[in-house]
Amino acid sequence: MQFLTDFADQAVILPLVVVVTVVLAFQGWRRGALVWFASIGGTFAVMLALKLFFMGCQGIFGGMALRSPSGHVAAACVVSGGMIAIFGRRRLTVALGVVIAAVVVGFTRLGLQAHTMPEVIIGAGAGLIGALVLARYAGPVPRLKARPLVLAVTAVLALFHGRHLEAEIVIRQAASDAGLFPAWCQTGNADRS
Repeated sequence: MQFLTDFADQAVILPLVVVVTVVLAFQGWRRGALVWFASIGGTFAVMLALKLFFMGCQGIFGGMALRSPSGHVAAACVVSGGMIAIFGRRRLTVALGVVIAAVVVGFTRLGLQAHTMPEVIIGAGAGLIGALVLARYAGPVPRLKARPLVLAVTAVLALFHGRHLEAEIVIRQAASDAGLFPAWCQTGNADRS
C-alpha cells in the first residue's frame, strides 16, 4: 500500500507539476501549461484551506471523523485527471480517471489508517473539481509530442517516488505558530467544554 500511496505524496507531485508545466510550455501550449499549473495550484490552495479549517475546528464535527482531508487523494485525482485532459480526452473520461485514482489512492490512505472515509471523499471531490476545471479551461489541445511528456513524467517518478514531504506536519505546525486556525472554531470549542 505504501508503494502506491507514495506516487501521490507532495514530494512526487510538486516536481511533477512543475516539469509537466515546463514541457507543455516548451511544446508551445502556453495556455494549457498555465491552466495546468493554475488548476492544480488552485486545488492545492483549496486543500490547504480545508486542512486548516478541519484541523482548527475538529471539535465541532463530533463523530464524523474529520481531522484533515486527504491531500494525497486530491493530488492523485487532479493530476491524473489533468494528464487525461492534456491528451485531449473528454470530460467523462477525465472523470472516470479521477474516480479510478480516488479509489486506488483512497484505499491506500484508508488501509494505512492515514485518513478516514469522509477525508478521502473530500480530497477526491476537490481533485475532481480541479481536474474538470483544467479540462474545461485548457482550451483545444494542440498536437503534442507524447514522448517528451512521458519521459519527463517517468524521470520525476523514478527520482522522487518513495520520498516524503510530510506536508501535514508542516501545515499543522506553521498554522499553529501563525495562529491561522479559525478563531470562531476555537471559541465554539471552548464553549462546548
